[in-house]
Amino acid sequence: MITITGHEQFRAWQEKTMPAVEEVRPGVWSIPVPFPGNPMRYTLAYLLVGEGEAVLVDPGWDSDEGWAALVAGLATAGITPSFLTGIVATHFHPDHLGMAARLRAASNAWMALGEHEPLPSQWSQDTREFVAADRTQFQAWGVPAGRLDEVAFQARTWQLMRGMQEPELRLADGVLLPVAGLAVRVLFTPGHTPGHISLIDEVNQLVLTGDHILPRITPHVSLEAHGHGNPLADYLNSLDAMDIASAMEVLPAHEYRFTGLPERLDELREHAQERSREVAGVLAAGNAASVWGVARELTWSRGFDSLHGFTLRLALAETASHLVYLRSQGVPVDIAVPRGAPASAR
Repeated sequence: MITITGHEQFRAWQEKTMPAVEEVRPGVWSIPVPFPGNPMRYTLAYLLVGEGEAVLVDPGWDSDEGWAALVAGLATAGITPSFLTGIVATHFHPDHLGMAARLRAASNAWMALGEHEPLPSQWSQDTREFVAADRTQFQAWGVPAGRLDEVAFQARTWQLMRGMQEPELRLADGVLLPVAGLAVRVLFTPGHTPGHISLIDEVNQLVLTGDHILPRITPHVSLEAHGHGNPLADYLNSLDAMDIASAMEVLPAHEYRFTGLPERLDELREHAQERSREVAGVLAAGNAASVWGVARELTWSRGFDSLHGFTLRLALAETASHLVYLRSQGVPVDIAVPRGAPASAR
């Protein structure tokens, strides 16, 4: 069982309020940034202050409310945005790097991502091509025609992703962040996204886990990002890679800080394997002929029929990731799991 160390954060989570800005260690600050309209409510950005330089990790969702909270949090730590040397996003999701463009404009700080994280500019240069390919994928996964508009990306979604700040720096596994006075090392932890990274601060015995490890919620691992061949296998391997930080305090991007990482890793491994066993059981019964058909037979917290919109999209992509994983483990999987548009349609 984990031990909660972010007591103020835990209380805020329970009470559905915003936690306070906290100095976790000398020069290490936790700054909550609002995530409007989302059940997660906030992203925990982390300010790491070195010798005359500083880096901000996961600056959060871009909004005026979030900007005000972030600037106020930096002020509590005694700095302004212009003092920042760098911005690091653990992965390319808007609740983690959405604010990066504003910060770049206010500071001229560099922005960095893991070296293997794919960017929208690498997926497609054409909005119509991308949207059509995404729709074709979900159609091939068995989504009924009447639900395709609900789950497939629309042009506005693509434009949002293309509008986010792209990195000047790419961080390889094992390198130190290029910030004077810090000794924070990059750990490659793919799964939630293809190039997700965590950060190891051995001096302070801290590990910043982004969305890879959260204290209560199981991170979403799905066949979502382009170029991600077997996300669940990657995720399980990345859980093993976290053993290096087993004695450290965990600083996640959501919820609250904790210790007891080995126990949490075991819980996450078992959760993933239990879900795969459930998917394998559906396959063995022989009643499902598509990703949609398998997903309908699985257990969901409020039932499959309660899933709509983006939540339904994620559920289908999660199901697809388990099918790909099971096939890689030698389990007979007769259901096709194509990605994007067929070659003949491109």
